[in-house]
Amino acid sequence: MNFLQQLKKMPIFTDLTDAQLKDIHNITIERSYRKGTVIFMEDEPGEGFHYLQTGKVKIVKMTDDGREHIINILSSGDLFAEVLLFNNRSYPATAVAVEDSRVGIIKNKDLEYLILNNNKLALQLIKALSLRLLFAQQKIKNLALHDVTARTAETLLNLSIDNGKVLPNGQIEITLDLSRQDLASLVGTTRETVTRTLSTLKKDGLIDFDTHKIVLLMPEKLKRLIQ
Repeated sequence: MNFLQQLKKMPIFTDLTDAQLKDIHNITIERSYRKGTVIFMEDEPGEGFHYLQTGKVKIVKMTDDGREHIINILSSGDLFAEVLLFNNRSYPATAVAVEDSRVGIIKNKDLEYLILNNNKLALQLIKALSLRLLFAQQKIKNLALHDVTARTAETLLNLSIDNGKVLPNGQIEITLDLSRQDLASLVGTTRETVTRTLSTLKKDGLIDFDTHKIVLLMPEKLKRLIQ
């Protein structure tokens, strides 16, 4: 796949012309990261706007006692470090490659120059930032209003959107390799609590799991847990 086709697949760039996509490509710094590699650390000086070309990346915050809290897991086409747009600030969180990944980086000064000459790109960036704000608001709402079972169900359903393989019988296998601690961090609870919750959901026939995978046996019933 050439770089134009690759950029076209990303929601933020999909409506741009080929000439505009070439401009994006020309100012992009491409870097590859092996699984487990830190892309940037929280509080390091910000380098610029990032977008994930291939692979998966987790965005994490460290608590005062050294525990890791996963804010989000990103897939190909997603943006990150976008809060640095138009601001010379430090990274607000840490980014780690969950699997071998390739990342595009655009320095702020280069992106600002393009935006000044491209209203469509400016609008796409505003939309992307608005969606990220809605995501943050939804996560805060879920933590406040939903119990652990509902939050676990919603997290599994969200993971299945980008990391799920639909089986012939309609069940969904989550293909992302996540530890129980990673899942607990996404849910906003402890490892022990999320393990008990998964066991309950399995006993109720809603999911099945082993060491390496989780299968959503009844996705529609899981959705009812969060309504």
